[in-house]
Amino acid sequence: MTSQPYASTQWRRVFRWTVGAGLALALAACAPVQTTQSGQVGINRTQYMSSLVSEAELDQEAASQYQQILAQARAKGALDPSAAQTQRVQAIARRLIAQVGVFRPDAKNWAWEIHVLKSDEVNAWCMPGGKIAVYTGLLDKIKPTDAELAAVMGHEISHALREHAREQVSRQMGTSVGISILAAITGSQAVADLGSNLSQVMFTLPNSRSNETEADRMGVELAARAGYDPRAAITLWQKMGQSGGNAPPEILSTHPSSQSRIQDLEQASARVLPLYQQHR
Repeated sequence: MTSQPYASTQWRRVFRWTVGAGLALALAACAPVQTTQSGQVGINRTQYMSSLVSEAELDQEAASQYQQILAQARAKGALDPSAAQTQRVQAIARRLIAQVGVFRPDAKNWAWEIHVLKSDEVNAWCMPGGKIAVYTGLLDKIKPTDAELAAVMGHEISHALREHAREQVSRQMGTSVGISILAAITGSQAVADLGSNLSQVMFTLPNSRSNETEADRMGVELAARAGYDPRAAITLWQKMGQSGGNAPPEILSTHPSSQSRIQDLEQASARVLPLYQQHR
């Protein structure tokens, strides 16, 4: 009979091999790309995109979903409920969009759309391909200045420029391949669950933080070049963190606020402050 220690050693060897093989295949399914130029803030991280999901396919899907969202909002009387708010949001967004060429020239030709949605949620987003929405909850509860509104929209636009959504989809597709291989080889759901947790720690969480930092830095540069004080990003996220009492704003569930984030924004804002002084 095989002793337990030997079996345990063999299991560890098999597990290390399958983890390594699975992750290697996951990474092999993705190709290194650089979606944007570095800008003054210096965005140089190499990204990995799956060949199974193209930019065009994701943009098409985003456009379809965006139109569905607009149709639902229109049916409820929640699409652009205030002409004044919509005009304000669109005017600020257009100034930001005019600056996107510094990071990626092709984005100037995207089919940009900007709308305000009536919702109590404190939220805003920009889908792949330049489909922007700002919720009335953000405007009414946070009461952002124009510069603060430019900061949050610049941040969301930067996610789209950097194709963070496609990067996340690629990562999920790639790691699911590795997890499936582990489960198939071992026949163990526990191993699949462990692989899922491992992939989340190794890929999803660190890169999510990187994505947020990139969007913060790119956002303040877009704002500065558009003539908005980049330091407003600091007060904006401070307001976000202070609002809502026991129920923090929805946007903070995917855009966490922290002291380290504020410190990074302070440094990035100082770096692009001369751009603001030049363009204001």
